[in-house]
Amino acid sequence: MFNRQDQKPVYVINGFLDAGKTSFFSYTIGQPYFRTDGTTLLIRCEEGEIEYTDKLLTSTRTVLETIENPEDFTTSALMALETKHDPERILIEWNGMWDFREFKLPRKWKLEQQITAINASTFAMYFTNMRSLLAEQLRNSELIMFNRCDDIDEKTLISYKRNIKAINPQAELIFENAAGEIDMTTEEDLPFDISKEPIELEGMNYGIWYIDAMEHPDRYKGKKVAFTAMVMRPGGFPAGYFVPGRMAMTCCAQDMQFLGFGCAYDKTADLKEKEWVRVEAKANTEAFAPYGGEGLVLHAVRVEKTQQPKDPVINFGA
Repeated sequence: MFNRQDQKPVYVINGFLDAGKTSFFSYTIGQPYFRTDGTTLLIRCEEGEIEYTDKLLTSTRTVLETIENPEDFTTSALMALETKHDPERILIEWNGMWDFREFKLPRKWKLEQQITAINASTFAMYFTNMRSLLAEQLRNSELIMFNRCDDIDEKTLISYKRNIKAINPQAELIFENAAGEIDMTTEEDLPFDISKEPIELEGMNYGIWYIDAMEHPDRYKGKKVAFTAMVMRPGGFPAGYFVPGRMAMTCCAQDMQFLGFGCAYDKTADLKEKEWVRVEAKANTEAFAPYGGEGLVLHAVRVEKTQQPKDPVINFGA
């Protein structure tokens, strides 16, 4: 009988051509912490300017296979490669021009980590012209790396960060130039004044606040926020809590998601699903069961019913 503990770990890196996928895998494979006694199967789905050297492959017990066409990336083809090489783990360098919705693994393989590499100098072009394709790569990535940021000004990089976080708020995001990692966490870059009491968050500012609060919850600990929100009361949510938030769209109507934090309120029974309210609340970081750990939780100071705003959906792609 099949045991999920016997699944072979799979590490995937995706991104468009010249995003730095091969360079990242080449560096990672060569690191002592990533060494393993068994065989590593490396599946490449496109050929870039950088090649894996024979010395690197041999010294790390890595075998390289290439799948050139998306229709050939099938579970049966992958199983055939497993039979051929009997690998301990699998690395996949995915072709960014292939639809990631078609990415499927054999039942005996387990996706251990998904990474996206982005060339900052070409990001704006891909985000404008291939947003849906890019969004599928980003949606479930645990780590998203912007490289070649040297000639990109900080204001532009901050806008890139917001675009990415709108698609995947949970991802770890790294920006790098030739000198190394860039720190992108300054409060001055925010379009609202966090020293105000309360911090006013309307329209796009709410979406930007949500993304920043996901990444830096301690920044808002003890602060009051005020915003117009839609009421959500998820099934199984603790009594005395609801979720005020806004719908957000990154590329198309099918890509919308609800952005909101849990909010303690002693009159949740008076609230109706999807009605609009004006919320003033104090933020705190604390353990909250629906989060599965610690996160930002709001404590309502005032909740008043109001009209739907003129633009009820936040459009990060506008």
